[in-house]
Amino acid sequence: MAGADTGATPARMRAGPDGAASAASVSAIIPCLDEEDAIAAVVAAVRAQCVEDVIVVDGGSRDATIERARAAGARVVVEEGHGYGRAVQAGIAALPPRCDTVLFLDGDGSDRAEFIPQLLAPIASDRAVFVHGSRTRGDREAGSLSLPQRIAGHLAGFLIRQRYGARFTDMSPFRAIRRDALESLGMRETGYGWNLEMLMRVAAAGLPAVEVATGQRRRAGGVSKVSGNVGTGLHAAWSIGATFLRLAATLRRERHQ
Repeated sequence: MAGADTGATPARMRAGPDGAASAASVSAIIPCLDEEDAIAAVVAAVRAQCVEDVIVVDGGSRDATIERARAAGARVVVEEGHGYGRAVQAGIAALPPRCDTVLFLDGDGSDRAEFIPQLLAPIASDRAVFVHGSRTRGDREAGSLSLPQRIAGHLAGFLIRQRYGARFTDMSPFRAIRRDALESLGMRETGYGWNLEMLMRVAAAGLPAVEVATGQRRRAGGVSKVSGNVGTGLHAAWSIGATFLRLAATLRRERHQ
């Protein structure tokens, strides 16, 4: 996928010999809630990929998530308001000035941290400003994605392709974006529609984007806020269509202002 640039002066990421971004220029944001079983290993896995600045945004955990995240080397931001998008925005607000590229992933251990270099390399080499990790492509453990999650991902990809011509095969939270591009998007969603909104805004703006096959693991512990509950999962899938229509109308209005 290719498109127009943001028009902003890019904050160039420092790349190493293998084309990956340097640790000093990348920050990871991990929104989580009650993930004490997984969060320490997730933070350690991210840091092992030369990402030193790891921001865990806790949405009000009642377990030891915060303590274990800090012990593993993460900075913890507590977001008292509810909503996935609100948690992510709290993480963005905590980014250090030196950050050129923002990495997003979940705190349940399902996203494969070993693919972080593949997410960062296209940005470091100026081939893309946004890289999306597809869970439906690559090796996927049995039971790692529920049927509602797969339906929602395929539906989102179909709608975006029909409306904007961009090809995404999933709606994964595992992604990376150049910071100046992120700031130019004007993200507004406060709930689970945040991931869809980013895909739509990237596609509508024609930003250079790449999708990488990352597959998916089963969560390391706890209960999924979406896939662990069939009713919630089906509601999330239904919400994708409604959210897409609402966001498409918003983007159309913004374009004509």
